[in-house]
Amino acid sequence: MSILTRRTIRRYSTREVSDELLNELLTQAARTQTMGNLQLYSVIVTRSQQGKERLAPAHFHQPMVTQAPVVLTICADFRRTTEWALQRQAHPGYDNFLSFLNAATDALLYTQTLCCLAEDAGLGLCYLGTTLYQPQPIIEALQLPKLVFPVATITMGWPDEQPPLTDRLPTESFVHSETYHLPTPADIDRYYGPKEALPENQEFVRQNKTATLAQIFTDIRYKQSDNETMSSLLHDALTAQGFL
Repeated sequence: MSILTRRTIRRYSTREVSDELLNELLTQAARTQTMGNLQLYSVIVTRSQQGKERLAPAHFHQPMVTQAPVVLTICADFRRTTEWALQRQAHPGYDNFLSFLNAATDALLYTQTLCCLAEDAGLGLCYLGTTLYQPQPIIEALQLPKLVFPVATITMGWPDEQPPLTDRLPTESFVHSETYHLPTPADIDRYYGPKEALPENQEFVRQNKTATLAQIFTDIRYKQSDNETMSSLLHDALTAQGFL
Protein backbone atom coordinates (compact mmCIF):
# COMPACT_ATOMS: atom_id res chain seq x y z
CA MET A 1 0.00 0.00 0.00
CA SER A 2 1.25 3.48 -0.90
CA ILE A 3 1.22 6.02 1.89
CA LEU A 4 -0.39 8.39 -0.62
CA THR A 5 -3.53 6.25 -0.55
CA ARG A 6 -3.62 5.42 3.18
CA ARG A 7 -7.01 5.54 4.85
CA THR A 8 -8.22 5.38 8.42
CA ILE A 9 -10.10 2.10 8.86
CA ARG A 10 -12.82 1.88 11.50
CA ARG A 11 -14.65 -1.23 10.28
CA TYR A 12 -12.92 -4.61 10.29
CA SER A 13 -13.68 -8.07 8.94
CA THR A 14 -13.90 -11.10 11.20
CA ARG A 15 -10.60 -12.43 9.83
CA GLU A 16 -8.11 -12.98 12.64
CA VAL A 17 -4.83 -11.06 12.94
CA SER A 18 -2.47 -13.92 13.72
CA ASP A 19 -0.02 -13.79 16.61
CA GLU A 20 2.73 -14.63 14.13
CA LEU A 21 2.00 -11.62 11.92
CA LEU A 22 1.50 -9.25 14.83
CA ASN A 23 4.71 -10.32 16.55
CA GLU A 24 6.60 -9.95 13.27
CA LEU A 25 5.33 -6.39 12.86
CA LEU A 26 6.05 -5.49 16.49
CA THR A 27 9.58 -6.84 16.12
CA GLN A 28 10.30 -5.09 12.83
CA ALA A 29 9.02 -1.77 14.15
CA ALA A 30 11.73 -1.84 16.82
CA ARG A 31 14.23 -0.86 14.11
CA THR A 32 12.82 2.66 14.27
CA GLN A 33 14.84 5.58 15.65
CA THR A 34 15.18 5.71 19.44
CA MET A 35 16.91 8.02 21.93
CA GLY A 36 20.21 6.58 23.13
CA ASN A 37 19.14 3.15 21.81
CA LEU A 38 17.06 2.76 24.99
CA GLN A 39 13.73 1.93 23.28
CA LEU A 40 11.66 3.89 25.78
CA TYR A 41 8.32 2.30 24.92
CA SER A 42 6.12 -0.67 25.68
CA VAL A 43 3.10 -2.02 23.79
CA ILE A 44 0.06 -3.49 25.54
CA VAL A 45 -1.79 -5.88 23.22
CA THR A 46 -5.51 -6.24 23.96
CA ARG A 47 -7.37 -9.04 22.20
CA SER A 48 -9.97 -10.13 24.76
CA GLN A 49 -13.44 -8.63 24.56
CA GLN A 50 -13.32 -7.96 28.28
CA GLY A 51 -10.10 -6.03 27.92
CA LYS A 52 -11.47 -3.94 25.05
CA GLU A 53 -14.58 -3.11 27.04
CA ARG A 54 -12.43 -1.89 29.93
CA LEU A 55 -10.65 0.46 27.55
CA ALA A 56 -13.74 1.67 25.71
CA PRO A 57 -14.91 4.35 28.21
CA ALA A 58 -11.53 6.10 28.05
CA HIS A 59 -11.98 6.35 24.28
CA PHE A 60 -15.55 7.70 24.52
CA HIS A 61 -16.96 4.30 23.48
CA GLN A 62 -15.88 4.66 19.87
CA PRO A 63 -17.19 1.42 18.33
CA MET A 64 -13.91 0.30 16.75
CA VAL A 65 -12.37 -0.11 20.20
CA THR A 66 -14.58 -3.11 20.97
CA GLN A 67 -15.04 -4.29 17.38
CA ALA A 68 -11.42 -4.38 16.18
CA PRO A 69 -9.63 -7.74 16.51
CA VAL A 70 -6.66 -6.06 18.19
CA VAL A 71 -6.18 -2.89 20.22
CA LEU A 72 -2.62 -1.71 20.80
CA THR A 73 -1.78 0.81 23.52
CA ILE A 74 1.71 2.22 23.06
CA CYS A 75 3.25 3.61 26.23
CA ALA A 76 6.12 5.88 27.09
CA ASP A 77 8.12 3.60 29.36
CA PHE A 78 11.01 4.57 31.63
CA ARG A 79 10.14 1.85 34.17
CA ARG A 80 12.05 -0.90 32.37
CA THR A 81 15.15 1.28 31.92
CA THR A 82 14.95 2.32 35.56
CA GLU A 83 14.78 -1.31 36.72
CA TRP A 84 17.77 -2.17 34.54
CA ALA A 85 19.74 0.72 36.04
CA LEU A 86 18.84 -0.22 39.61
CA GLN A 87 19.94 -3.81 39.09
CA ARG A 88 23.27 -2.72 37.58
CA GLN A 89 24.47 -0.38 40.34
CA ALA A 90 23.45 2.70 38.32
CA HIS A 91 21.51 5.72 39.56
CA PRO A 92 18.44 6.48 37.40
CA GLY A 93 16.92 9.95 37.40
CA TYR A 94 13.94 9.67 35.10
CA ASP A 95 11.12 10.91 37.35
CA ASN A 96 10.78 14.21 35.49
CA PHE A 97 8.99 15.85 32.58
CA LEU A 98 11.96 15.75 30.19
CA SER A 99 12.15 11.99 30.59
CA PHE A 100 8.44 11.72 29.80
CA LEU A 101 8.90 13.76 26.63
CA ASN A 102 11.85 11.62 25.56
CA ALA A 103 9.93 8.41 26.18
CA ALA A 104 6.79 9.77 24.51
CA THR A 105 8.83 10.72 21.43
CA ASP A 106 10.31 7.22 21.31
CA ALA A 107 6.85 5.69 21.66
CA LEU A 108 5.34 7.81 18.90
CA LEU A 109 8.22 7.11 16.52
CA TYR A 110 7.66 3.40 17.17
CA THR A 111 3.92 3.84 16.63
CA GLN A 112 4.34 5.47 13.24
CA THR A 113 6.79 2.83 12.04
CA LEU A 114 4.44 0.08 13.23
CA CYS A 115 1.53 1.70 11.41
CA CYS A 116 3.47 1.87 8.13
CA LEU A 117 4.53 -1.77 8.41
CA ALA A 118 1.01 -2.94 9.30
CA GLU A 119 -0.60 -1.07 6.42
CA ASP A 120 2.04 -2.41 4.05
CA ALA A 121 0.98 -5.90 5.17
CA GLY A 122 -2.62 -5.06 4.22
CA LEU A 123 -3.98 -4.37 7.69
CA GLY A 124 -6.29 -1.47 8.45
CA LEU A 125 -5.70 0.90 11.34
CA CYS A 126 -7.30 3.71 13.27
CA TYR A 127 -5.17 6.03 15.39
CA LEU A 128 -7.22 7.10 18.42
CA GLY A 129 -6.55 10.69 19.40
CA THR A 130 -8.33 10.13 22.71
CA THR A 131 -5.47 8.39 24.55
CA LEU A 132 -4.23 11.54 26.29
CA TYR A 133 -7.72 12.87 27.03
CA GLN A 134 -8.43 10.46 29.88
CA PRO A 135 -5.19 8.63 30.63
CA GLN A 136 -6.05 7.53 34.17
CA PRO A 137 -8.73 4.96 33.19
CA ILE A 138 -6.28 3.49 30.67
CA ILE A 139 -3.55 3.35 33.30
CA GLU A 140 -5.90 1.51 35.64
CA ALA A 141 -7.29 -0.85 33.00
CA LEU A 142 -3.80 -1.87 31.86
CA GLN A 143 -2.26 -1.80 35.36
CA LEU A 144 0.56 0.51 34.28
CA PRO A 145 3.22 1.08 36.96
CA LYS A 146 4.95 4.37 37.70
CA LEU A 147 7.06 5.80 34.87
CA VAL A 148 4.81 4.14 32.27
CA PHE A 149 2.27 6.33 30.48
CA PRO A 150 -0.10 5.69 27.52
CA VAL A 151 0.52 8.00 24.58
CA ALA A 152 -1.10 6.28 21.57
CA THR A 153 -3.77 3.71 20.82
CA ILE A 154 -4.19 1.85 17.53
CA THR A 155 -7.11 -0.36 16.54
CA MET A 156 -6.05 -3.00 14.03
CA GLY A 157 -7.68 -5.56 11.77
CA TRP A 158 -8.32 -6.55 8.19
CA PRO A 159 -10.32 -3.76 6.47
CA ASP A 160 -14.03 -4.14 5.86
CA GLU A 161 -14.40 -0.74 4.20
CA GLN A 162 -12.64 1.60 1.81
CA PRO A 163 -13.47 5.14 2.89
CA PRO A 164 -12.54 8.10 0.70
CA LEU A 165 -9.18 9.77 1.11
CA THR A 166 -9.22 12.74 3.47
CA ASP A 167 -7.82 16.09 2.40
CA ARG A 168 -4.39 17.39 3.40
CA LEU A 169 -2.93 20.90 3.57
CA PRO A 170 -0.41 21.82 0.85
CA THR A 171 3.24 21.18 1.63
CA GLU A 172 4.04 24.89 1.56
CA SER A 173 1.76 25.41 4.57
CA PHE A 174 4.01 23.44 6.93
CA VAL A 175 7.50 23.52 5.38
CA HIS A 176 9.58 26.61 6.24
CA SER A 177 12.92 27.57 4.71
CA GLU A 178 15.64 28.45 7.24
CA THR A 179 13.30 30.14 9.76
CA TYR A 180 9.63 30.02 10.66
CA HIS A 181 7.43 32.33 8.60
CA LEU A 182 4.11 33.50 10.01
CA PRO A 183 1.31 32.99 7.48
CA THR A 184 -0.31 36.10 6.08
CA PRO A 185 -4.07 36.38 5.56
CA ALA A 186 -3.44 35.61 1.90
CA ASP A 187 -1.46 32.52 2.91
CA ILE A 188 -4.31 31.32 5.12
CA ASP A 189 -6.76 31.75 2.25
CA ARG A 190 -4.47 29.77 -0.04
CA TYR A 191 -3.79 27.01 2.48
CA TYR A 192 -7.30 26.54 3.84
CA GLY A 193 -9.52 27.73 0.98
CA PRO A 194 -9.53 24.39 -0.87
CA LYS A 195 -10.31 22.52 2.37
CA GLU A 196 -13.17 24.89 3.18
CA ALA A 197 -14.55 24.53 -0.36
CA LEU A 198 -14.87 20.76 -0.23
CA PRO A 199 -18.56 19.74 -0.37
CA GLU A 200 -18.18 17.40 2.62
CA ASN A 201 -16.70 20.21 4.72
CA GLN A 202 -19.38 22.65 3.66
CA GLU A 203 -21.94 20.05 4.72
CA PHE A 204 -20.05 19.64 7.99
CA VAL A 205 -20.46 23.37 8.61
CA ARG A 206 -24.16 23.22 7.78
CA GLN A 207 -24.79 20.28 10.10
CA ASN A 208 -22.99 21.97 12.97
CA LYS A 209 -24.75 25.30 12.37
CA THR A 210 -21.53 27.30 12.37
CA ALA A 211 -20.43 30.11 10.08
CA THR A 212 -17.01 28.65 9.27
CA LEU A 213 -15.18 25.34 9.34
CA ALA A 214 -12.67 26.74 11.84
CA GLN A 215 -15.47 27.40 14.35
CA ILE A 216 -16.22 23.68 14.49
CA PHE A 217 -12.69 23.03 15.74
CA THR A 218 -12.64 25.92 18.22
CA ASP A 219 -16.23 26.00 19.49
CA ILE A 220 -17.40 22.38 19.24
CA ARG A 221 -14.69 19.75 18.82
CA TYR A 222 -11.70 21.17 20.71
CA LYS A 223 -13.11 23.82 23.00
CA GLN A 224 -10.86 25.79 25.31
CA SER A 225 -12.80 24.65 28.37
CA ASP A 226 -12.41 20.99 27.35
CA ASN A 227 -8.73 21.47 26.61
CA GLU A 228 -8.17 23.02 30.02
CA THR A 229 -10.06 20.25 31.82
CA MET A 230 -8.20 17.49 30.00
CA SER A 231 -4.90 19.29 30.54
CA SER A 232 -5.58 19.21 34.27
CA LEU A 233 -6.39 15.48 34.11
CA LEU A 234 -3.22 14.87 32.12
CA HIS A 235 -1.15 16.80 34.65
CA ASP A 236 -2.64 14.79 37.51
CA ALA A 237 -1.99 11.49 35.75
CA LEU A 238 1.61 12.41 34.92
CA THR A 239 2.12 13.32 38.55
CA ALA A 240 0.64 10.04 39.76
CA GLN A 241 2.84 8.08 37.35
CA GLY A 242 5.95 9.80 38.67
CA PHE A 243 6.88 12.04 35.75
CA LEU A 244 6.06 15.32 37.53
